[in-house]
Amino acid sequence: MSADRTTGHRQPAQPTQSTEPAPSIPDAAGLGLLSDCGSCFGLCCVALPFAASADFAIDKDAGRPCPNLQTDFRCGVHSDLRRRGFSGCTVFDCFGAGQKVSQVTFGGQDWRQAPGTARQMFDVFPVMRQLHELLWYLAEALALPASRPVHADLRAALEKTERLTRGSAEELAALDMPAHRGDVNVLLLRTSELVRAGVRGRKKKERRGADLMGARLKGADLQGANLRGAYLIAADLKGADLRRADLIGADLRDADLSGADLTGALFLTQSQLNAARGDATTKLPPALTRPTHW
Repeated sequence: MSADRTTGHRQPAQPTQSTEPAPSIPDAAGLGLLSDCGSCFGLCCVALPFAASADFAIDKDAGRPCPNLQTDFRCGVHSDLRRRGFSGCTVFDCFGAGQKVSQVTFGGQDWRQAPGTARQMFDVFPVMRQLHELLWYLAEALALPASRPVHADLRAALEKTERLTRGSAEELAALDMPAHRGDVNVLLLRTSELVRAGVRGRKKKERRGADLMGARLKGADLQGANLRGAYLIAADLKGADLRRADLIGADLRDADLSGADLTGALFLTQSQLNAARGDATTKLPPALTRPTHW
């Protein structure tokens, strides 16, 4: 996420007697943020590039279909990705952007039957994914009671972001995504501060962007820690207390979360969990599921 900027935020309204129902809190399913690969035209397998590494067995340029992509847009080695060297595919999550681009932006017209749409479709997909990721964070922020002082601004940002996802392909391609992310990030930062404010010793846990690769943090008290963008690759976090820690953008590849408590961790995504290691004793936020390879 970008830029630490400050912005004014609305103060919570004084409680009043009202017969109006409380505004509903949008969820991931209602916003279409859960991936439905059966409704997508294999966009992550074509639009995105990857390089031969521990995560991918081969090099692939952006816009070139992966050789494992079948004519029906299914992966021919899906059940065997890790063994074949494509573990990077198993941790990727588009937050539902694939089906939105396929079925809404392009109205169900796929790039194979209409090759003239291919380049534009592939260019729009990464933009849509970023918008859907922001929707995921905003929906989570709205569900947090501690963020009530900025609920109105969060809801406005969510509605604007959702509206942007329904723009035309041309509008999406022209969107100033860094500027929009920056505006949303102001609210997410404020949400993080509000949630973590009550955690004792929080000022001692400002580890934003810290290099903690391979760090020995077994059993560490990281309650309310600011771990935004931290490099936790292969870190030993066994039994660590990560309740109310801000993990937005943290790199958890091969981090050992066995027995760790992630209850209430902020802005944690399924992709981050999928990239880490854990076990049956790892405590997870209710919106996320235990990876099958743990």
